[in-house]
Amino acid sequence: MLYDIRLHLHYDYAAAAGGGRHQVRVLPPTIAGVQRVIAASLSFAPAANERSDFSDFFGNNVTSIAFRDAHDALDIRMSARVSVSRPEPGLDVSPDLGRLRQELAAVRSLAPASPHHFLAASAHAGVDTAITGYARDSIANSAAGTAMSLCNRIHRDFTYDGEATTVRTRASDAFKLKRGVCQDFSHIMIAGLRGLGIPAGYVSGFLRTIPPKGKPRLEGADAMHAWVKVWCGRDAGWQEFDPTNGMRASNDHITAGFGRDYSDVAPIVGVLKTTGGQVGEQAVDVIPVALEKA
Repeated sequence: MLYDIRLHLHYDYAAAAGGGRHQVRVLPPTIAGVQRVIAASLSFAPAANERSDFSDFFGNNVTSIAFRDAHDALDIRMSARVSVSRPEPGLDVSPDLGRLRQELAAVRSLAPASPHHFLAASAHAGVDTAITGYARDSIANSAAGTAMSLCNRIHRDFTYDGEATTVRTRASDAFKLKRGVCQDFSHIMIAGLRGLGIPAGYVSGFLRTIPPKGKPRLEGADAMHAWVKVWCGRDAGWQEFDPTNGMRASNDHITAGFGRDYSDVAPIVGVLKTTGGQVGEQAVDVIPVALEKA
């Protein structure tokens, strides 16, 4: 699938900011065998006084910006054309949890994709007794089967509610509420899998949404999405699951970043020199590109 993606982040400040420094992680990366970025751009208004682009430890695209002049608003616009071609899930060759632990112990690498980085508790996805107990009921004959079972149960048992949580909500708090958004459901799944000894991480990105039959697609109506990447053993490798929708990640999922939890891949983090609060808005368009026939 070929997509044009547009993202607009807008922030209004209650009092003019005298300066600021931020890191922005919204540019999709090229991922071998999954997606290819054909073109991408990222712009800021007002224009940043300083800008640098680099890749972080996990290979995410990061843009660091700094402002020295007073400003009372910030607009961030990203556009990209991305081709997505995820491999179809094949035969489940992932081991059971006992064998998975043995295969994990045999991994001696601490490279960015090493499963060891994704097993311990993290800020948003701490290992929690209640969540581990819930996840234990999903244990199947394989690691991938366990992940799929937990993914489906979260989709069934939790209510999507955009008002129930914030970006600071931890997995344990969302689990008690039994409601939240894609970020919360992903953190709950990650915490549950880690409690079972299965390495899991957080994927941020974009999801193509299809309007109801007969209804037009609403421009800017979408938002960034989140799902889960799970290490399913030596042969099965990393596989991706979307607990918000109870499905495996498909060609409608476009990756922007990957980390231990939301804090590693937040769209924007930073500091401001100001005395007031701020209000943010987000708009996303994921537009399939029709290929012309020869």
